[in-house]
Amino acid sequence: MEKTITIIGAGYVGLSTAALLSNCGYQVYLIDINQERLDTIASGKSFFFEEGIDPLIAAGISAGLLIPTADYKTGVSKSSIVFSCVGTPDNPDGSSNLTYVFSAAKEAASYLQPGSVYVQKSTVPVGTGGRVSQEFQKAGTKVAYVSNPEFLREGTAISDTLWFDRIICGGSDEEAVQAVFTIYRSLEECREKIANLTKLKTPDVQLPGSYIATTLESAELIKVTANAFLALKISFANSIAKLSDQVGADITEVMDAVGQDNRIGRAFLNAGRGYGGGCFPKDMSGLIDAMHEHSADPQILTAAQEVNASMPGYIVNKVQTAMGDLHGKKIAVLGLAFKAGTSDARRSQGVRMANILSKSEAVVRVYDPEASHEAAEDLRPNVVVCQDLHAAVKGADAVLVATEWPELIQMDLKRLVKDAAKPCILVDCMNRFSSAQAAEAGLQYIGVGKR
Repeated sequence: MEKTITIIGAGYVGLSTAALLSNCGYQVYLIDINQERLDTIASGKSFFFEEGIDPLIAAGISAGLLIPTADYKTGVSKSSIVFSCVGTPDNPDGSSNLTYVFSAAKEAASYLQPGSVYVQKSTVPVGTGGRVSQEFQKAGTKVAYVSNPEFLREGTAISDTLWFDRIICGGSDEEAVQAVFTIYRSLEECREKIANLTKLKTPDVQLPGSYIATTLESAELIKVTANAFLALKISFANSIAKLSDQVGADITEVMDAVGQDNRIGRAFLNAGRGYGGGCFPKDMSGLIDAMHEHSADPQILTAAQEVNASMPGYIVNKVQTAMGDLHGKKIAVLGLAFKAGTSDARRSQGVRMANILSKSEAVVRVYDPEASHEAAEDLRPNVVVCQDLHAAVKGADAVLVATEWPELIQMDLKRLVKDAAKPCILVDCMNRFSSAQAAEAGLQYIGVGKR
């Protein structure tokens, strides 16, 4: 039982965690209600794109240590530790939808063994753990509850978990907290073996990860606070980028110098089309809702949200200023994933820009190396999804680079000129090119906060 773990929720966090732990010698029951998803995992593959995850799933399935199932009873009743990794989507008002969190806990409560540990990895509002613990008590289930928020990033989930910077565990039962820490120490011991299997690059600098024990409420607040602060940095950079556009400054030069201040740091001060995905927007909304609930002022967070929401339209307006009426203009949007390295197109700023351009009656073609399928349902019907880069840019009057895929930011601009219309505008939504590069290739350049 000590080497048996159940993970509820085979989504991004759950599957990544299950794949890793099954390669540390743990028998992992991975529970999900989506049979199609379970069938894909049982075949040894992930249903989403993530570097390094497929070899881990295949190895876990082959060894009989990774067991995808829809049955709570078999896994939970055999496990000393149960991780809840279910989805927590936001409601229309921005609050967190905890339906899956409580339904998973209620179902698991029927089978949890006395003395076991229930671990919440899902991002939940502060106070959720107390409510779940009360439900366990009402059901007569004597288990310890631990909050263990995840900090993995989509696109680098496996390496982030292998070479973590901190593990947070919050709860009142010290023994339960240490039991969860033990699992991560096992992961550290298996790090080299797993890295070899995935063929992921070992970081040049490996700093020891910290194990931080906190109260339950602090652990719940740490994750959303970290994401909110990073979102604030992005929106701050974009606010200064808008000023840079007006006064002729270069936002990259500004933030490179500002980031040299050790009190500030350079990370996440990149101006561009703003943040998207399943974490930052949702965590910002959830934290704002929690602040309203507890009579705290969320003004700084709502301002950051407003700046972020404005960026796709701001960039399209720059295109319209350069081109005039967009009716009938052929425009390519390259990059539909919310970031490079993932197939996740939730709240994609690239998708938003494609839709805004389409509403302006431009002829819009889009391309993404991995996210086209996931993005398709969010695109307007007349947006054409292309299967390769050159089909998207063929005859284009403007090309927007909206995601930092290597294929896109390293593309041959001279080849782009041959494929596109003449003249053609390169719209650098991530500020990864320079006006000099564009001019050398014969392209007009538009950046965000760039001369």
